[in-house]
Parts: sequence; structure tokens; C-alpha cells
Amino acid sequence: MEQPQSKPETIPASALVVAEVAPVVDEVAPVVDEVPSDDAVAKEASGAEESNDVLVKPENTVVANKPSWRRSLDRDIALAEVVRDKKLSYVKAWEDSEKTKADNRAEKHLSAIAAWENKKKAALEAELKKIEEQLEKKKAEQSEKMKNKMALLHRAAEEKRAVIEARRGEDILKTEEMAARYRATGTTPKKTMGCF
Repeated sequence: MEQPQSKPETIPASALVVAEVAPVVDEVAPVVDEVPSDDAVAKEASGAEESNDVLVKPENTVVANKPSWRRSLDRDIALAEVVRDKKLSYVKAWEDSEKTKADNRAEKHLSAIAAWENKKKAALEAELKKIEEQLEKKKAEQSEKMKNKMALLHRAAEEKRAVIEARRGEDILKTEEMAARYRATGTTPKKTMGCF
């Protein structure tokens, strides 16, 4: 009794290390009864890239007829590499996209912070200018008030001086009149200087 041929085990793509993929020479492609998957479509789409890598063979290499299971294994290894490369390129593209998004998001936030800072600085500078103007206005008002007070003080001092000068003139005139009367009558004043 014949044992049915079992399909060789497929090795995970991460565990595969392939030194060289031998090209398939004079082989008829097998008929596939099932619908091709996305990986198979991706393999066909990247067939040009794969063909550049796979079909290059050194001139001294002699291709030996390999058993069909070995060719199938080589094809599975090549397909696994394509799938792995596809996943790695998707991961790399996603990583670059996310990094770009993070950079753009950070730049957007940094520019928003810079705009906010400039707005607040402008508001504070305007407020400072307004306060300085108010202080200048108050200074001018206070200076004017002080000048007015000084003018009033000067006027009051002049009035007091005038009163004192008038009183002194009256006192001198009164003293001269009394001195003339004492001379005319020959009497002495009731109050005398303390030194006599």
C-alpha cells in the first residue's frame, strides 16, 4: 500500500536564512485550483524585482535537476521572503508616516505656543505702555498741582511779607512821631532800653 505524499513543512519567514535561490529552468507552472491570495498577487506585482534578484545566475553555476519537493520548498522560501519584505516595507512606511505625523503635530503645537506667547507678550507690552502713559499723565497732573501749590505758597508768603512791611513802616512812623513828641515836650519815654 502506498503512502500519500505529504507536503513538506513550511518554515516561518523569520527563521529562514537563504544563501542563494536557484532559478527554475524549463519548469511548467503548476495549475492552481484555488483563488490566489493577496500575497500571491503581491508576489506577481513584485515579480520584476524578484526576477532581477532570482534569475541572475553566475556563468559557472551548473543547474542540477532537483526533485520537485525541493523546487517547491525553494519557491515557498522565496514567497516567504517576499511576504516578509512586504511586511517590513509596510512597517517601515507606517513608522515613517507616524514619525512624520508626530513631527507635524509637535510643530503645530510649538507654533501655537509661540503664537500664544507672542500674543501675551504684545498684550503685556500694550498694558505696560498704557500704565506708563497713565503714570506720565499722573506725573504731569501732580507736577501741575505742585506748581499751583508753590504759586499759592509764594503768593501767601508775599502777602505776609507785605503785611509785615506795612506794619514795620507803621511802627517806624509811630516811633518817629513819639520821638518827636518826646523831644518837643522834653519828657522821656516810659519804657526805656534795658541797657541804660
